[in-house]
Amino acid sequence: MSSAPTFESATCAVSRLVGRVLCAGLLMAPALAARQEAAAVAVPSSATASGQQATRESRLVEYELVIAEGSRGPTGSGRPALTINGSVPGPVLRFTEGDVARIHVTNALTDESTSIHWHGLLVPNGMDGVPYLNFPPIEAGTTFVYEFPIRQSGTYWYHSHTGLQEQRGVYGGIVIEPAEPASIQVERDELVVLSDWTDEDPQEVMRSLMRGSEWYALKKGNAQTMLGAWRAGELGTYLRRERNRMPPMDISDVAYDAFLANGEVHHRIEAEPGERVRLRLVNAGASTYFYVTPGEGVLEIVAADGIDVEPLGVPRLLIAIAETYDAVVEVPASGVLELTAVAQDGSGRARITVGRGAGEIPVDPPRPNLYRMDDSIVGAVDAARTKVDPKALDRPRPPSPYNLLRALGSTELPQDAPRRELELRLTGDMTTYRWGFNGKTFAEDPVIGIREGEVVRMRFVNETMMHHPMHVHGHFFRVLTPQGELSPLKHTVDVPPMATRTIEFLADEPGDWFMHCHILYHMDMGMARVISYRAHEPEHVIRADPKLYGQTFGFLDGTLTTNMAMGRFAVMHDRETFGVRWDLQLHSHSGHAGHRMEGLEREVDLFWTHLFDENLRSIAGFRFADREGTRDRFFAGARYRLPYLVWTEAAVDSEGDLRVTLMRELALAERWDLDLMLEYDTETELEAEAGLNYTLTKELAATLLWHSEHRVGLGFRFTL
Repeated sequence: MSSAPTFESATCAVSRLVGRVLCAGLLMAPALAARQEAAAVAVPSSATASGQQATRESRLVEYELVIAEGSRGPTGSGRPALTINGSVPGPVLRFTEGDVARIHVTNALTDESTSIHWHGLLVPNGMDGVPYLNFPPIEAGTTFVYEFPIRQSGTYWYHSHTGLQEQRGVYGGIVIEPAEPASIQVERDELVVLSDWTDEDPQEVMRSLMRGSEWYALKKGNAQTMLGAWRAGELGTYLRRERNRMPPMDISDVAYDAFLANGEVHHRIEAEPGERVRLRLVNAGASTYFYVTPGEGVLEIVAADGIDVEPLGVPRLLIAIAETYDAVVEVPASGVLELTAVAQDGSGRARITVGRGAGEIPVDPPRPNLYRMDDSIVGAVDAARTKVDPKALDRPRPPSPYNLLRALGSTELPQDAPRRELELRLTGDMTTYRWGFNGKTFAEDPVIGIREGEVVRMRFVNETMMHHPMHVHGHFFRVLTPQGELSPLKHTVDVPPMATRTIEFLADEPGDWFMHCHILYHMDMGMARVISYRAHEPEHVIRADPKLYGQTFGFLDGTLTTNMAMGRFAVMHDRETFGVRWDLQLHSHSGHAGHRMEGLEREVDLFWTHLFDENLRSIAGFRFADREGTRDRFFAGARYRLPYLVWTEAAVDSEGDLRVTLMRELALAERWDLDLMLEYDTETELEAEAGLNYTLTKELAATLLWHSEHRVGLGFRFTL
């Protein structure tokens, strides 16, 4: 009778699946990581079928990476890129399982620090590359030397974990050959790094997202309007969504100027007819999922996130941000195979040509219907409910293929290990652009404490209308699917909108490890945590990038017409907003001998607001008024979002007067919107206002403004 597996043997079984150095060899990892000599040592490399360890002489592989500002970006216009060794993406780093990597990273930037994180690699905690948390920032003009053993094989990538540098071009691919010959035989092996590019400064992109600009949706052709809903036959759905206080849905936050494959809009790979080509696909996008489609045949998935799986043929693959897939394609007799990587929101694509000449371009997936839960979202939700539907991947907009991926061996974790279960609700919206877990940002709740040896099960419950790619540093986890003990291992998992995804991992890599949404702008605004094995130790202090504890943004917007001038300057930091708003109005009154005279009325507020949630804010301040019979005064109240996205603000001032304001913005048609305001003040009584706006640029709109007291005016609305 066979005995039950021990904790140690089960740990070794999981280690073999991810290509780790085996249990006995783990003790050598810190020494190898710290070794500064280029001496060869014998290290465990992989396990034989009988469980015996094979050894090979380790090889020291060195690279030098220089991060610097380039002369121009991939589009040839706009801002310059940040480059690694002069290119975007950076050079491909190639290793063999069992090597020791020594990588010299030099910061040639003039006034900012940088870093490199090895995405998906099992490295010592101090080599993970998250600034302040487990690694010192690489300051301008300095070099940091990373050194760690290569404990696995497969397709991975590296990128900056400093600010928004990843969006600016600091990323590249990693290919690790297995110690034993690969089981999948191909004639060619090619790495393809997909990414997105904006000519805007990413910090300005973030500021635009923070102030709630609809410009990016308009630029992509994804703006949702009443006319658009009526034309789509979804006006009822549109109004029901607004009744439920749900702002317009979008799939990607940013409007990009280019989508790239290995830094090019059109990337070519040499190949001959009949050759099998292994495409190592990496999604290094900052906020873009891609649909990858071949012009003919299928993509034969043979690995996911670097781990081999049973081959699975799919006609189209949805690859989430930060995921990698190895897919084998065959060049047809015509000598050329075309593939496209189309942005999930349909706003653009990169093209990959395998072979010579030009072939048939694949038909793009249909653009999403943002007025309803279209097929892509319904399919993603169904997939996350662990339904096995072999036809799901044949949809024009298929979900992630997790439910049909099968590991090559059991991925079950030790049954006798202590268990910890966590539920993390993914929260946030485009209105406030605050993203987090369980309603809190990283600054408000930064640490998840666990203990070594536990099996940690996490349920990601997505309460938003966006996909979120969740990444756990330093670990592979099981994505719990209908495949049971053959559920795939991954380091990044897509959590579809309004759906739940469950993962579990063995806590066998002690340290402080970052976990976050890999949409770069979501992570930067708080959708992150530190998984700490030492959180229970009172003397242990968790540190992270200061930006994750709250960033400060300034905004200036207003309306200038022939009869009025209104505006606001505000500074936002986390939940707090401080600012000044003004209202200048031309006022007609009776003058000498009955003549009508024009005067100027002024009202200026110094204000502070505190955000409780996406629907409720408190407000307080001091009002300077230059109206007949009025006095300066303090005021305090609240702002609340009602059904149908009507904002109401009620405040009482120090003179005992009550002011209640109702505000609503209606998106009528593309570029056309209508601002409505109704205000009752116990001192000045009732006022009404309506402004019809036509958007000209990101910063400027033409405005026709009517006010109940100040007639009609023509002018501009601006946002800076």
